[in-house]
Amino acid sequence: MALNQDYVGRVFGPGAPYEVSRVKIAEFADAIGEPSELCRDREAARQAGYPDVIAPPTFAIVISTRSTGGLRAEPDLGLDYSMVVHGEQSFTYSRPLHAGDVVTATTTVESIRTLGAMSMLVTSTEITTVAGEHVCTAKSTLVERGR
Repeated sequence: MALNQDYVGRVFGPGAPYEVSRVKIAEFADAIGEPSELCRDREAARQAGYPDVIAPPTFAIVISTRSTGGLRAEPDLGLDYSMVVHGEQSFTYSRPLHAGDVVTATTTVESIRTLGAMSMLVTSTEITTVAGEHVCTAKSTLVERGR
């Protein structure tokens, strides 16, 4: 079954605020093998010109995944998440995420394409501070394999 084209252009969010913490940044950095002291040492980050430790660039996936969760739960979309593989991911930053940021995320369905027995779902998630400052745009392509 193809994905429901009526979802193209739909917006989900903004979701509940997410507070970026030093602990979560360090845990994420450890999980991906990021060695930078800027992710763990507040003084090193300050000396480099940041207000606090900074998150690795891919940390935004934590926030964007929370935002796209509502989309994945939409029964009328027709997405069988057990058949999904992650096709592509990109992040465009205005500035790094850092400890102390409180952000929200809003996801837009950019496109849905059917290629043979597969469907491709492209989303764009805008991550902004609660004050409205753009921090990052996360773009994701999910591929639902044919049944």
